[in-house]
Amino acid sequence: MKRLLKWLGLSLLLLIAIIAGPILYVETMCRGEALTQEQAQYITDPANQRLEARTYMVYPEWHIVYAYEGYAEALKTGHPHNFPYLTAITGFWSATCGLTEQADQLGEAGFNSKATIYTIGASFTLEMLFKAAYEETIGRLFTAFAPSPQDAVEAEMAKDYALFLQQVPWYRYYFSKWSEKLWEVEPDGVRGWERRIALGLEWGAKTQYAKVIANAAAGLGADDLRMRVAIKGVDPAYLYSLPDVELITQSDDAIIAEVARYRVFTTLAQTIANADGQFLEIAGNDDILISYLGATPPEIPDAANIISSTTRVGFAEQNRYLIATKVPSLTQTLNTLAGQRGGLEHIYDY
Repeated sequence: MKRLLKWLGLSLLLLIAIIAGPILYVETMCRGEALTQEQAQYITDPANQRLEARTYMVYPEWHIVYAYEGYAEALKTGHPHNFPYLTAITGFWSATCGLTEQADQLGEAGFNSKATIYTIGASFTLEMLFKAAYEETIGRLFTAFAPSPQDAVEAEMAKDYALFLQQVPWYRYYFSKWSEKLWEVEPDGVRGWERRIALGLEWGAKTQYAKVIANAAAGLGADDLRMRVAIKGVDPAYLYSLPDVELITQSDDAIIAEVARYRVFTTLAQTIANADGQFLEIAGNDDILISYLGATPPEIPDAANIISSTTRVGFAEQNRYLIATKVPSLTQTLNTLAGQRGGLEHIYDY
């Protein structure tokens, strides 16, 4: 019993080190110097402004979204053990480190932003470690048996989950629905029963943990789902015709509109760029981060610069390029990227 308690204690200390180590490293070693920033000219009401540094600090959340996309992709042609779990973990923390340095140049990202990143980072790290520990050992052994209908349920769930995360926080996902599907489909052999048990336990645990995170998120306050932008060079009637756009004011200098955030905004920004509309400010800011997917670095205008490049986890021969650009040059940057072989992935809207 003493030996068991000793190993349990050492395991607990190791887990704490795994979680706390990256956080302490980011807080102490990944720092940048603040640069002088221009004041907002169009969206001047503080209630409609968002912290500019958040354009960098929201990426770690999306890194997790992309990891699940990669996991869904891996399941299309292989098994769960084919996914590079450790690469996904190290990618999260290395991105958080590099982008924290960039964010510091634009000012503070805010306590809630940092708390969110560290919370989801710790959760993601533990989830990937436990999943890797199982799928690389016991799970791998059971892949020797014929694939089961439960494998198909997992692949379908992974695809649906990755799409869900594009617009909605993970803790609102309906894991319990997929647990029920595992049992609705009759297992076809040993592999089916193994998937029922392993995935049922995983998704059941996530269901309970999601409730805890949802309560914590409620305490911090829900994030705004809309923001204001200043645009010129486009007909107000055209803007009004677009979904999720509400015109606030218009003058000779700019049109102020309220728009949806997240994935919807990425699509909207592309639409406005195609119409040669020019963004002047987004949520009172003039710097913004975008990501581009391609095999080789893209050509970009002078007002933009590539700040990092990583392999797109789960996808063969494709890289993700993080590009910082000035908001007034966003249309030029998007149109320049559109003419190349890769494609825009996301615009990180604070």
